[in-house]
Formats: sequence, structure tokens, C-alpha cells
Amino acid sequence: MDRYLTEDHRRLQRRVRDFALEAIVPVARDLDDRAAFPWENVKDMAEMGLLGVPIPKEYGGLGLDPLSYLLVVQELAKYDASHAITVSAHTTLGTTPILNFGTGEQKERWIPLLARGQVLGGFGLTEPGSGSDSGSSRTRAVRQGDGWRLDGSKIFITHAGVGEIFTVTAVTEAEAGTKGITSFVVTKPTLDVEGARTRGIGHSDALSFIAGVRAGKKEDKMGWRASDTRELLLEEAQVPEENRLGEEGKGFINFMKTLDSGRIGIAALSLGIAEGAHEAALAYTNERKQFGRKIFDFQAVQFRLADLATEIQAAKHLTYHAAWLMSRGRRFSKEAAMAKLFASELCMKATTQAIQLMGGVGYTDEYPVERMFRDAKVCEIGEGTSEIQRLVIARHLAREMVSDPGVPVSA
Repeated sequence: MDRYLTEDHRRLQRRVRDFALEAIVPVARDLDDRAAFPWENVKDMAEMGLLGVPIPKEYGGLGLDPLSYLLVVQELAKYDASHAITVSAHTTLGTTPILNFGTGEQKERWIPLLARGQVLGGFGLTEPGSGSDSGSSRTRAVRQGDGWRLDGSKIFITHAGVGEIFTVTAVTEAEAGTKGITSFVVTKPTLDVEGARTRGIGHSDALSFIAGVRAGKKEDKMGWRASDTRELLLEEAQVPEENRLGEEGKGFINFMKTLDSGRIGIAALSLGIAEGAHEAALAYTNERKQFGRKIFDFQAVQFRLADLATEIQAAKHLTYHAAWLMSRGRRFSKEAAMAKLFASELCMKATTQAIQLMGGVGYTDEYPVERMFRDAKVCEIGEGTSEIQRLVIARHLAREMVSDPGVPVSA
């Protein structure tokens, strides 16, 4: 990986790994059991700057490159995916839409709070009737006075309960299809304001909260259980004009651009889970004995671990290459979809294989691979299912064939 990683990258990896081993590993199992949001660790991550890694220093971030941010997500995911998705959803989905499409005033108002981790952010696109078909949004925004009235709901929203700043889409011109969708920034108080004040993180009195924006019931999920996931309800929410994000009618395309970046984040998260499962299986098979031999000494076991190591290396190349393209301002939509598809399906395979190699104990919570297995599945669903990734890739292939037909099929 020397082609991609500098010594600064490796130093950041070691810093995050040390934090994870000291602060996350001892509590990950309990947080998963209780489905408890890891506020204390989130506070520590905020103080380390991990909630604003790629955000410019002028807005309170670390000002590092996209790959640095992905390495943070990857390294956290090796030990607990819930911590990794907290950083990923907050950064890519909650913060960067404002950074990329907001006005100067909007950036000054909201990004420092997010980059420093004083409050958490989120992203509202998915609805009860529009999952993969995100263009069929039913949330409506109607002009009212000097602003807009938003009505609708967004589901499966990371940080809907604990967060305070959200970017959401709403239909402003129904007849225009996806070109009639506009994005807005909405705010609401965290569900535990007093607790946030006591902790010193999670709430800002400087925010102007919007009536009619609230969190719904917390989802009881199979994986990512220490991550907060809820419905975000918009009930006659009075949103001022200055909260419109980007041009009217550009909400859908801007959110699609955001998802391209988000897919690289999920690829990095998936890669971390796969690495964590592989390392756990490798360690266990070198300690456990069967028939008088270490499990690792059986050729079939070596082959499985070798195959996984090879695929993990391939996933790194795909993920890091997509980040390399993004950091240089080049198109990366196809590469992001490829990285997300390959890495997410790999992490499902790696966790399944790890449990198989570890046998009965792998199926218990005595080892983390059971939790990793549950955390892996949603990586094939969130930010575009595997089927959507294949569709995105195929469409790019078709466009490339038209623009550069190459060698004809027949003479």
C-alpha cells in the first residue's frame, strides 16, 4: 500500500488503533448488548479531531485528505462498526453536503459545530416509499411566507435521535421529477439535552431549532446496535429560506454526489470489518488445536485464510484508488460503486468464514466475530444495495462504450 499511504497516514492509523484498543474494545460488547450510543468515546473522538478529519482547518477540522478520513473509518471498523459508522455518517453525510453545496454563511454557521464534534449531523434521503428509488421522494416542501413548510418523513436515519443538524431532500416541484427535488438543512435538539450539557457534547444552544422536526422511535437493529438509527419526522416544519441548501431543484443530484463519497466510506468500513474478522480467525486458528495439530496447519484452513487475505488486499486497492481519484478532483462514481460493492460483499464473506473457521465459539459473543457478522450485513444494503451498485457500474460501462467503442465485436 506504499503507493497510497504516507508516513502521516500510518501515524494516524496507529493513533486510531491505539485509541480503539484502549477505549473501544473493552466496551464494544456491552454497548452492543444494550444498544447504547457510545457518548464517552464520541466525546474522546471529537477531541481527537476524528469527527472533522477532511474538513478544512478554517472550519475547525483537521484539514486532511480523503484517504486519511477513510483510514480512520477503516481502523475503527476493525474493532467496532458502530463507532465507525458514527464517524462516517456524521462526516460524509452530515457535514460534507453543507461544505460542498452551502453558502459562505451556511458554512460559517453550521460546519464548525459539526467539525469539532460539538453536535452530530445526519442525512435524510430514504423514505418509507422510496429506498433504492430515491428519486420518488414524497416529502414535500411548499413555499410559505419567507420560507418553506416541509411535511414528510425520512427513515433509517443515523443520528436522528442524538443529532441536531440534518440535510434532507424534499419535492419542491412535483412535475419536474428528480429536477424538482431541493435540499434543506433542518435542526432539532438532541433527545437528551441535559445529558448533553453534562457531558459537554451533543448540544449547542447557538442553534435555532425548527419546530416540527423530531425523531421517531429508535430502531432495534441486528447490527450497528450502538449506532443511533431512527425515523426523522417533518411535520409542518417551518424552514427559513436561508436553510435551503444549494440551488432549488438541485437537491437530488447533489445528494447523489454525496452518496458517491459515502460509498467509499462504506467500502472503508466494510474493509475494516473484513480485516477484523480475518485477524480474529488467523489468531484463533494459530492457538486452537484439533487432532493434535493447530487448526492453521490444515491446508484447507490455510487456503481459506489466504483467499480472504488476497481479497482484502484487492478491496484496499479499489477503496484507496477511489479515494485517490476523489482527492484529485477526478470522476470517481464508478470506482466508488465498485469499491463499495466488492468490499461490502467481502466483509459478509469474511465474517461468515471467520465463524466457520472458529466453530462453535465463533457463534457466541465470547469472540467479536459474531458481532462483526451482524454488523456486516447492512454494508450490502446501506448507501445503495449491491444491486444498485451493479446498476451504477453497468450504466457507466454503457456510457464508456458509447464514448470509446474500442474494438468491434465482429469484423
